[in-house]
Amino acid sequence: MNIKSAEFVISNTDVNKCPQGNLPEYAFIGRSNVGKSSLINMLTGRNGLAMTSSTPGKTLLINHFLINKQWYLVDLPGYGFAQRSAKMQAQIDRIIHSYVLQRQQMACLFLLIDSRHAPMAIDMKFIEWLGENGVPFALVFTKADKLGGATLKANVEAYLDKLREQWEELPTYFVTSSEKRLGRDELLDYIDAINRME
Repeated sequence: MNIKSAEFVISNTDVNKCPQGNLPEYAFIGRSNVGKSSLINMLTGRNGLAMTSSTPGKTLLINHFLINKQWYLVDLPGYGFAQRSAKMQAQIDRIIHSYVLQRQQMACLFLLIDSRHAPMAIDMKFIEWLGENGVPFALVFTKADKLGGATLKANVEAYLDKLREQWEELPTYFVTSSEKRLGRDELLDYIDAINRME
């Protein structure tokens, strides 16, 4: 898939104020500082589309970007940022849960995982929640360029092994690097394939 156009449409905290219509939506979520904004910019080929920051926890809104006038890429707030107050984190969780569970236009949720780390309880808990609620999702391992090939493969396999403890069938997954543009074609082709089925 070629990205010919990518434009910001709206930011909000209320799922009811998301864009009207039936265009499919592909949402991106992950722990704070997992590389979400960099991945979105890499996928769209627009460096400043999603705001990147060295300070984790910057995305506090549901951000809609219209791609090729045909589908939306949705940037969701990150979860599990330790320096947020309990009240703020509860508000973020509410925004995430309402969008993920209520937004009928969401065709797939891409859950970003930092490939440098061993399986983390907060990610496993979120994956379990997605499974319990029947949410269609895929895993995206980020920052693959930060590791050697053998370490990367071992880390991804460790995650999949952890998932196999609870899942009979593993979710689709991608290995990406925003720096090297690794995984871009595979992710966009996956979105394209779902769009063709819609």
